[in-house]
Amino acid sequence: MITIAYGTDILKLTYDVLTASDMGTYLAPGLRVAIKPNLVNDHPASDGATTHPEVVESIIVFLKEYGINNIRIIESSGMGESTKRAYKNCGYEDLSRKYDIPLIDLKSASYTTKKFDGYKIVICDEALETDFLVNVPVLKAHSQTNLTCCMKNLKGCIPDNEKQRFHSLGIHKPVAALNALLKPGYNVVDGICGDLSFEEGGSPVPANRIIAGRDPLLVDSYCVELIGYRFDEVEYLTYGERFGVGKRYSGDTKIVELNAEDKPSFEIKSNRTADRYRDLIEEDSACSVCYSSLIYALHRLGGKTRSQDKIHIGQGFKGKSGSGIGIGACTKGFECHVQGCPPKATNIISALERY
Repeated sequence: MITIAYGTDILKLTYDVLTASDMGTYLAPGLRVAIKPNLVNDHPASDGATTHPEVVESIIVFLKEYGINNIRIIESSGMGESTKRAYKNCGYEDLSRKYDIPLIDLKSASYTTKKFDGYKIVICDEALETDFLVNVPVLKAHSQTNLTCCMKNLKGCIPDNEKQRFHSLGIHKPVAALNALLKPGYNVVDGICGDLSFEEGGSPVPANRIIAGRDPLLVDSYCVELIGYRFDEVEYLTYGERFGVGKRYSGDTKIVELNAEDKPSFEIKSNRTADRYRDLIEEDSACSVCYSSLIYALHRLGGKTRSQDKIHIGQGFKGKSGSGIGIGACTKGFECHVQGCPPKATNIISALERY
């Protein structure tokens, strides 16, 4: 079952979609609940990358009506980003004070190693030990995986060095394995204005909807079609189905729509920005934040660089040297090297213009 509500009153929209969903059947007084938004950076939700605090506020109100008061918000922002700064700038400190709810920075939390399908995955104890995990991603495009939503949002429940390792293993299969180990109690997708070009925001698209469902694979496979991709174009969905994470969306899936008259008349399709520049890049196990900075830089330059060589990026280039441009700390052996882990997009732009 997937429940969708359309409109612009975020507080009411979220509350209505939760009320119409079956989330309440899984709740009971006294549960310990963790809410996991997407605060990949410290930009406001209107920029298209982070979860609106109003969505989380409605979830808190809904939980309290079921007698649940042991609630905390957990997150680990992207590589090179400060979770504490994201909590402050994205409006979560105000939310914490209003409802007396702790904000947990998972970058400094304790972790436990779990095993699945030959993988050893380090996961934060806050997520593992909670009775009920509410996963609150943003519906948006991703420069490497095409979609980031429910399943990939759980990557914020692992430490930074584990995030790096996921990319060295090939991001898709580890994400699916993580979801087989860490199962949300419910998923509430912020589809108000996610960026359909970059996961770090900057080009928000007003979609004006909240999407909710218990099965993360089901919700993601619905959302991937919504933004114009096929199921098999997001590889971690294929692995997730194989690992038993959930069921794939189909014509038989029960869909409950609220306020259908407020549904935007235009399609919310990804413009596949990253696809335009893949031929310019030699990528080997690049982290998402580093790669998205490069894509953003190339987009700003219209894909025009002075170099005839491919642009190198990723952990696979550690200890290697060569001609051409290297992006990030892993490529310091290259002729032209943009420093940083991750590097700033402005520095990448300058290097591409100079080289």
